[in-house]
Amino acid sequence: MASRTGSPQDAWRVDHQAHVRALKAAQTIGVRHFVQLSAICVQKPLLAFQHAKLAFEKTLIESGMTYSIVRPTAFFKSLSGQLDRVKKGKPFLIFGDGQLTACKPISDDDLADFLVGCIDDVSRHNQILPIGGPGPAITPLAQGEHLFAVLGMPPRFKRVPVGLMDAIVGVLSVLGKLIPAAADKAELARIGRYYATESMLVWDAQAQRYDAQATPSHGSQTLLDAYARWVKGEGAPDRGEHAVF
Repeated sequence: MASRTGSPQDAWRVDHQAHVRALKAAQTIGVRHFVQLSAICVQKPLLAFQHAKLAFEKTLIESGMTYSIVRPTAFFKSLSGQLDRVKKGKPFLIFGDGQLTACKPISDDDLADFLVGCIDDVSRHNQILPIGGPGPAITPLAQGEHLFAVLGMPPRFKRVPVGLMDAIVGVLSVLGKLIPAAADKAELARIGRYYATESMLVWDAQAQRYDAQATPSHGSQTLLDAYARWVKGEGAPDRGEHAVF
């Protein structure tokens, strides 16, 4: 379970409260092992939904039940948002030079396989488990270059300064003190800025850097393979409320 919007109210109701209730129900009926789908971004919590997820992780760890807390990197669906705009001839949007961040995205199928594997694999019991997909970490710039190559189109990029996101967050934060709807939009803008500037990889707190080599890989499906399928019209994800571009 995860909140749809990431707004503070939704986050604490779903990412925390609903999970706590599910845990209590599991304990009541004698469930012995709880596998939680969390997120790797809780390593550096700056957002409401990250704090809500961490609060439940703590509750689960302290519950006495066997647990497996799975923190995936990035979902293919989360990185599919620019497919349609690029197919229409629009440029691929990147923040800064497109190399501020990197990730090792994991497919739904490979993540599901990892989650199910937590049940019988005792090495994954009572563990916090970051997990990414196969292959090296890729930057937004590399994602865009590959997408254009698959489409047979010359690469076109539009660079968006991170400072623009800061300005949007600042304005909405001020308005949010007067208008509740603006406060929610400010949180969405903070979420956007976070993903524009933070890699979805294991965070090395001692070295103060993200470490692609320390980010475990699982499965066989890559985002670049998915781009090729989507371009052919094979199973392109419907992002629904999560559409940004």
